[in-house]
Amino acid sequence: MTAIKSSSATPQKLFLFQLSATTVPLGPDRKLEMILPCYLVQTSNQRNILIDTGMAPDFPKPAGFPPSRDECNVVEQLARLNLRPADIDTVICTHFDVDHVGFHEHFAHAEFVVQREHFAIARDGHPRFATVRSHWDLPGARWNLVDGDTELLPGLTLLDTPGHVAGHQSVLVRLPETGNVLLAIDAVMMQSGFTPERKAGPKDESEEQLRASTVKLLDIVKKRHVALTVFGHDGTQWPMLRRAPDFYA
Repeated sequence: MTAIKSSSATPQKLFLFQLSATTVPLGPDRKLEMILPCYLVQTSNQRNILIDTGMAPDFPKPAGFPPSRDECNVVEQLARLNLRPADIDTVICTHFDVDHVGFHEHFAHAEFVVQREHFAIARDGHPRFATVRSHWDLPGARWNLVDGDTELLPGLTLLDTPGHVAGHQSVLVRLPETGNVLLAIDAVMMQSGFTPERKAGPKDESEEQLRASTVKLLDIVKKRHVALTVFGHDGTQWPMLRRAPDFYA
């Protein structure tokens, strides 16, 4: 693991933003509750670190996809905390899928942190990220390209978790009261998939890598005594979590 910043600042608060919720029918008497989240970390030196920015507003939903409810974009979520986009110092980009980069341009002044491998394949024109390139490939953007597991600052570690896509990263946050909180992001979207024998979904690029990343996160949960794991889109878990303006400290 590498450390890229010499800073005495540590995470003090973690806010969970619910941007929208959707109920997806899977068949008779079967449904899947999904949420679209992003996250805000506030540090002991009053810096604001945003993790992802949500769905691109100009991206049409697939035909027949159920309507979302309780929609509130990241700028509106920040306003509820009396924060403006200009107050965000760093944006951690877990990956460049459409539902994670939709408002990046509102934070063009910030430093963007992404895995070098992911940045390279996206910049080379990977079709998966090309449709929303205008949201993440910003003119004059300051990029902090990291390689593998990286301690961004004491108590905030980026975890290389490929499988959903190459260069995907999850985030481990250590808080003074709660302890370690793992934001699995799309390495593990649903709690039911947090098992070594999991299967890849239609949006996952490599089942082998996905399983390896899952095993890695399971090991971190055990060895780091993780108090809470937040799964990337699990709408069943979400009502049990503290959501902004409440926070974990």
